[in-house]
Amino acid sequence: MVMAMDDLIEKFKHPSWFTIGGTVAGYGLILVVMFVLLFVVPFLIFSML
Repeated sequence: MVMAMDDLIEKFKHPSWFTIGGTVAGYGLILVVMFVLLFVVPFLIFSML
């Protein structure tokens, strides 16, 4: 059982997994920033009028 867990951990140590994680995190961050700039900021500006 321990060997199977070690093999599973070794599969996810490949640099491609870090690339996938970084890409997903980067796109997620961009989407959050765009959402704030396009929806939250205008809402706050118009709610102050």
